[in-house]
Amino acid sequence: MFLIAAFAIISATTVSCKGKKSDAEIQTEVTNKLNNQEGSASLTASVNDGVVTLSGECKDEECKRECAESVKNVNGVKSVVNNIQIAMAAPAPVEIAADEPLRASVNDAVKQYDGVEAEVKDGVVTLRGEIKRDNLQKLMMSLNSLKPKKIENQLVVK
Repeated sequence: MFLIAAFAIISATTVSCKGKKSDAEIQTEVTNKLNNQEGSASLTASVNDGVVTLSGECKDEECKRECAESVKNVNGVKSVVNNIQIAMAAPAPVEIAADEPLRASVNDAVKQYDGVEAEVKDGVVTLRGEIKRDNLQKLMMSLNSLKPKKIENQLVVK
């Protein structure tokens, strides 16, 4: 009787373990799935008790979602923790006007304001003289639209 009970327990354990994948096996299959996903080259996955944690960067939300979905379908995966970040696009380079065209445009802008002088050197506009408080903001907006590297305001405001 004891032998029959022991055999039944061993058989049940063997059958239930046979279908269960180890974390290492899941890890291998998840890694293979991720390697086949477009835009997922920088992704990593870790597996702990069947829970897959995804990390790294994807090019967009669609890539992030598709990677998580493909991993959920791997046999043995209980759940997926999606820590994938979306890669940020590089900022556009700052456009700075060349001195000669900038100088001509700055001179046109400041000629409207009596008592204001401007100098342009290496993309930096230096303002000197006097200006009425009401005109300062208009002048600064006008000059900023010309895309100088910097504006050094040394104006005396009346």
